[in-house]
Amino acid sequence: MPISGDHTGMTTEADRNALWVFAYGSLMWCPGFPFNLQSPAHLTGAHRALCVYSILHRGTPSSPGLVLGLDEGGECHGVAFRVEPGAESDTVAYLRQREQVTEVYLETYREISLSNGSGRKVMALTFLADRTHAQYAGALDVEAQLRIVRACRGQAGANIDYVLNTVEHLEALGTHDPALFALADHLRSESDETEEA
Repeated sequence: MPISGDHTGMTTEADRNALWVFAYGSLMWCPGFPFNLQSPAHLTGAHRALCVYSILHRGTPSSPGLVLGLDEGGECHGVAFRVEPGAESDTVAYLRQREQVTEVYLETYREISLSNGSGRKVMALTFLADRTHAQYAGALDVEAQLRIVRACRGQAGANIDYVLNTVEHLEALGTHDPALFALADHLRSESDETEEA
């Protein structure tokens, strides 16, 4: 996912004036808003985790699924999108409608580094998991995650598809997320065993 423009390491005027969005889950493969640049990027101080119960997109109130949030500590490799000029307000409104139905995330701006060799840093809109929210799942063990992801489905589809799509896009980025990849390996091996049976 290349980014065009200068690679001097300097943050450009266009960068400073733009709205950037940091994507670490489904926004990586389905942003849903107009953008004119995208780049691999990383954020320090938070890590990707299946730490949010989903009662809409990948689950229901009676059978919550699991989706990703940015939880405290570590770092996260994802994708930065520079929003098309003029689309900033509509993009923020769209993201709030999509991500904040139950206000489970903290909408904030964090500095991210573009991982394209340019050394550029920009401020980006991102969504951190709210640890005080009832839908915050915390650090579930692999067995608990498997049990939930296998079974749940919401308005956006099956929970298992969400996890595997995210992993496929991380693989395409060349990013290894040990916990998420281990979960995906379990899910894929179970699927292979089912097909063979």
